[in-house]
Amino acid sequence: MTPSYPRTGIVDIGSNSVRLVVYQGHPRVPATLFNEKVMAGLGRSLAATGAIDSDSMALAIGALRRFAAVAREMEAEVRTVATAAVRDASNGHRLIEAASDLGLTVELLSGEQEATASGLGVLSGIPDADGVVGDLGGGSLELVRVVAGTVTDRVSFPLGVLRIAALRQGRGPGFDRHVTRLIREAGWAGRGRGLPLYMVGGSWRALARLDMSLTHYPLPIIHGYALAPETVGRLGRSIAHLSKQRLRAVPGMSSARAGQLGDATALLGVVMRELGSASAIASSSGLREGLLYAALDKPTRALDPLIVATREEGRLLGRFPEHGDLLAAWIAPLFADDDPHLVRIRHAACLLADTGWRANPEFRDERGFEVALHGNWVAIDIAERAMLAQALHTSLGGTTVPHPMLTGLANAGQIALAIRWGLAIRLGQRFSGGLAGPLQRASLALRPGQVALALSAQDRPLYAETVERRHAALAGALKRKAAVVAGS
Repeated sequence: MTPSYPRTGIVDIGSNSVRLVVYQGHPRVPATLFNEKVMAGLGRSLAATGAIDSDSMALAIGALRRFAAVAREMEAEVRTVATAAVRDASNGHRLIEAASDLGLTVELLSGEQEATASGLGVLSGIPDADGVVGDLGGGSLELVRVVAGTVTDRVSFPLGVLRIAALRQGRGPGFDRHVTRLIREAGWAGRGRGLPLYMVGGSWRALARLDMSLTHYPLPIIHGYALAPETVGRLGRSIAHLSKQRLRAVPGMSSARAGQLGDATALLGVVMRELGSASAIASSSGLREGLLYAALDKPTRALDPLIVATREEGRLLGRFPEHGDLLAAWIAPLFADDDPHLVRIRHAACLLADTGWRANPEFRDERGFEVALHGNWVAIDIAERAMLAQALHTSLGGTTVPHPMLTGLANAGQIALAIRWGLAIRLGQRFSGGLAGPLQRASLALRPGQVALALSAQDRPLYAETVERRHAALAGALKRKAAVVAGS
């Protein structure tokens, strides 16, 4: 039976933007149905006046009016939260009252609550995260220590990207000294030594987009993209010499974000230096995802988000929803030496293996490849994503040639292993026809010099010429011979 999930939404009234995101799907990794923001700049005037200016207020209220209407039409249960700008502004109550008139009950998050949600958001998408989360908003910067699946220490600073410009106006060392003093007085100097800084917030994600554009990176997926400290320094020097037109030409770069890049980069450099961060890693999950994650029970939180998401994708796009898990167990004896972190990638490949079957037969391999490489997956790094794509490409097309788009994303050994996974998946699919029974009755095993397929008399007719060829191709890739043996 296909599960039915309710639609939920979050209206996030931030210091830089006001956004509505509507989700539906498995609660561990719900899919995004709607995502829209308005760059209202609520925190723009706070440093000068202490209040939200009239233009920003009007933009925000207009956005809330539209978002309330969209949520009603989608029949989504909406949670509305506000952060630093509304919290700090002398007239923030006016926006809360306007939202209430629209039927939106605003939760005014404290700095600590905001930091906690950001930390949980990173953990929802990177469960093994060990480092410091830095969430740069328009009005504040939150730093959060995450380790062993938990949020520990947290702190909030009045260093939002809309406030940094005023602090940097003198172009001297004052900004650097100011940020350094805040971090040291809070006791955070050296707290991230040798660990990554997980970047949350549109301005820091925009910096990752810029580096991808400047280096012609072949896979423009922000989540998991890493910047070394020296790269951040180089970007800071480069931004001053890039025209507005060049910055706006970066895919996904809004003019508002382009104008904030210099300030965001300057702050990132100081924060990484003071924390002792080894790298900065972009996270697509932040406050909103953290709010959803915080509401989950412990067993649901403990689920692997990659396996949940790929299982859902297989359920929606494949022919036989149960097939992926059975296939993963069926081919596992051939790959007993795989590292544990690769077992889950192989499992994910099996869950996605049926997704190309509804495409035109001439393009099934490319459809599977695209789903695997460009899917909205979390808890997976770039090399693992490339292996996932190669496995799908091989399983649906039968080719043992590395896909040219994967050059530089994974090493030759990783791609070769993914090809072997793909050949095993292809054998399982061809033999079983995508059905459960044959996989449950037959088994694969490695024997000296052989890839042995154990078949019962009942299933022996399934082993026709097409299956025999798939079996031989897999055995050859494993440097063995194909063998059929009697099964129970």
